[in-house]
Amino acid sequence: MRGYILRRLLTLVPVLTGISLCVFLVMKLVPGDVVSGILGVEQTPELRAAWEKKLGLDQPAPVQYLKWMGNVLRGNFGESFRTGAPVFPEILNRFKITAELAFLACLASLLMAIPLGILSALRRNRPLDKAVRVLALLGVSVPNFASAMLLILLLSKAFGYFTPVKYLSPMEDLRANLEIMVLPALILGATMAGAVMRMTRSSVLEVLRQDFIRAVRGRGAPERVTVFRHALKNACIPIVTLSGMQVGTLLGGTVVIEQIFSIPGLGQLVLTGISQRDYPVVQGCVLFIAFVYVMLNLLVDLLYTWIDPRIQYD
Repeated sequence: MRGYILRRLLTLVPVLTGISLCVFLVMKLVPGDVVSGILGVEQTPELRAAWEKKLGLDQPAPVQYLKWMGNVLRGNFGESFRTGAPVFPEILNRFKITAELAFLACLASLLMAIPLGILSALRRNRPLDKAVRVLALLGVSVPNFASAMLLILLLSKAFGYFTPVKYLSPMEDLRANLEIMVLPALILGATMAGAVMRMTRSSVLEVLRQDFIRAVRGRGAPERVTVFRHALKNACIPIVTLSGMQVGTLLGGTVVIEQIFSIPGLGQLVLTGISQRDYPVVQGCVLFIAFVYVMLNLLVDLLYTWIDPRIQYD
């Protein structure tokens, strides 16, 4: 197991190097530049040259990339071109908010998807199964920003409720924190639930057809024990895989939802960095999200051995 973990950690090196190179090149290809944005109408050739030298943009692109990567390897993600503040502490502060949103969304998704997926499998081709399948299709088909806009419109018109615009951490005010986080978490969770629901239904159906389930039923075991102790446990691996991938995607995919609900998370930081051509912020965020995504995948792989001890990576 240690050898497997070490090999997976070593794969981080080429993966993160490739991602860092891609995001660096993409940022260079984005039209506009940060110096023009900072100077505005007061731009002169002398001022522009001074700012480019100050930000290190007067050097060739390969030198800029190697200097940035060298700093990253020493734990320094650089300073924001706009604010001059260190990038890494800001990423960590924003990541806490996005991680909370992703956790609540994942919790909402699993609470919706797994019971409905099991019920759908047990009532195959009956009205309940068809209703759940339609619900799952809606979940994966409707974009989350459309659901968010419709829900905000409905709540404001029908109940006069407006979502809070000021974020407070759970340590400051738990109730105020939940007021702003619950609605976007439910919307993101509903989008995730569609795919997880379909996966749960198909996995449980597949396991219920296997011989050992017939043997369990033949011994007279109650249906509840057959489904929850034997079928669900064996159907868990694809559900865990899909959920882990979706949580990783959520960390970088909440840009629109965070913008709609005024949540100052990592997605909003990336969006602001792109609009302001703040290269260190965008590069640092993308690299950090990629690292977390790879680590989540490793965690999911390790969970397999806990769910099914027959799986041995060595």
